[in-house]
Amino acid sequence: MDRNTLEFVTYCIGMLSLHHHLPQQEVYSRLKKSGILYDYIVPSYDVLHTFSSNYLMEDLTDYMKEKGVLD
Repeated sequence: MDRNTLEFVTYCIGMLSLHHHLPQQEVYSRLKKSGILYDYIVPSYDVLHTFSSNYLMEDLTDYMKEKGVLD
């Protein structure tokens, strides 16, 4: 994972943490356990990083719900 991707992953975790009022470690754990982190966010960096913050949070939230790691 290159530096830009790592910074983006960190940004996503931080924003999801704020958006859902969860600790960052909990968000990271849920993303990692569900496969969203390494099967979606990291490989899709080139596309995802072009999204607005609001759209990105909606997209990731919907995917987390679909994977059953968020109510």
